[in-house]
Amino acid sequence: MEPQWLTYGKRLQAIASSGLHFARDQFDRERYEEIALIANEMLAKLGNVPIERIDGLISDFARGYATPKVDVRGAIVEGNKVLLVREKSDGLWALPGGFAEVGLSAARNIEKELYEEAGLKVSVSRLYGVRHKANASYSPDAREFYKMFFLCDPLPGQKVQPTSETSEAVFFPRDQLPPLSRGRTIESDVEAAFAFATDVNRPAFFD
Repeated sequence: MEPQWLTYGKRLQAIASSGLHFARDQFDRERYEEIALIANEMLAKLGNVPIERIDGLISDFARGYATPKVDVRGAIVEGNKVLLVREKSDGLWALPGGFAEVGLSAARNIEKELYEEAGLKVSVSRLYGVRHKANASYSPDAREFYKMFFLCDPLPGQKVQPTSETSEAVFFPRDQLPPLSRGRTIESDVEAAFAFATDVNRPAFFD
């Protein structure tokens, strides 16, 4: 789980964001702006980064009621292997996926991500889990996420290939996983994919 002070900082930031969106009294707005500044200073110190970087992470600050973002990940399991893509941003590996985009369902988002990151057209077979990112051992993040995981099946007659968004796309054996991009994917995400791929009656996990 993430550090408690990181949780406090994100919660204060969310309260300030919603408060600034709805507040009409100037004195209330000033109070929420002060809370936002304190929260961002906390997050910047915890992450050891400039406060401007924290400001830039929350693109929708004060533009509505603050809610978690949604990250979608797709797993293709073939026998004892799982498909991972190498991220250009950090050179590490992850299940294909990313931010859910407005206007697309969760399944359509996964189809889009698999095509954009591994060159595959897929059918989405089932949701196998929903995680609150802060409750697992991902790298700490100033943003708040729910992560949705889906099992996918590639359509026939295709080859895995890297794209403009990834440098490699490879099927890895279960016991030979490469270094993972831990802000995106952790070992338990991959293990869960294998578990659900071999047990069609297993209920989806959530926290």
